[in-house]
Amino acid sequence: MGIRNILMKILPRKVLDSLRASIYPKKIDVVEDRLNSFFLTHYQNLADPKASQCLIFKNAEFKVYSKHGTDGILAYIFSKIGVTNRTFVEMGVETGRECNTANLSLNFGWNGLLIDANEEWIKSARAFYAEKLGNRSGNVKAVASFVSAENINQTLKDSGLTGEIDLLSIDIDGNDYWVWQAVNAINPRVVVLEYNPALGLRSLTIKYDPKHRYNPHRVHPLYFGASLVAITKLAKKKGYALMACDSYGQDAFFVREDVAKNKFIELSPEEVFYPNPQHLAKIGNAREQFEQIKKLGFEEV
Repeated sequence: MGIRNILMKILPRKVLDSLRASIYPKKIDVVEDRLNSFFLTHYQNLADPKASQCLIFKNAEFKVYSKHGTDGILAYIFSKIGVTNRTFVEMGVETGRECNTANLSLNFGWNGLLIDANEEWIKSARAFYAEKLGNRSGNVKAVASFVSAENINQTLKDSGLTGEIDLLSIDIDGNDYWVWQAVNAINPRVVVLEYNPALGLRSLTIKYDPKHRYNPHRVHPLYFGASLVAITKLAKKKGYALMACDSYGQDAFFVREDVAKNKFIELSPEEVFYPNPQHLAKIGNAREQFEQIKKLGFEEV
């Protein structure tokens, strides 16, 4: 019996409605969805072996420290391909409390580099990981850097990161496409990249500007990053295959082709694309979203 049904049996309807509204909108639904996802993933051997890869990844979604279901998706990917040095690089971590690698470092002993342009957020991240990891705090290095295509490789080398690593995650709300294109100091096995669902299935990215900073108050909040089609084309050039996207329409997951072989099926942007439900509710459908930003300076790639 679901959590919602249990509460409905033991609480009067008015009390239940008030509780749901006062705690957090749809909180009970979110908890139940997460538990259902965990259950389905744990018992995936019961599923039809011909179940689609998209469905399998959706069922794998689970949030521990990630913003949405990325923690579960990454756990599923690495359960299939294994790990090497358990090393990561993540760009755009804010305070590090809600990011794609926190679960790996805090609960699974991974090591790596966190990067954000905001120095105050990085100071907060350092304090957070020092408290959480104690004598293992040296496993996670947090660096304040405004990354660009010109400086990213030197930033990585300065932090002692070169060669093969297990995971690269990029979410910098701007030059994501151009920064990943420039990265050559490291050779990640898995890459997570934010895409902009407002661009639909067009092959677009914002024009490169090394000084670009995401500012939703100065420019439209949907003006950032690149489309799923654009980053998938870049991924192919760099030797990666598209595996999935999270159902919130934020992160796309790529596995290096040599690593993905016999483990996953390469899928197309059309097969894995999800719109962002928050944008749908606030702004409208994908066509309406793109209409508001189409003249703001994109480049077709």
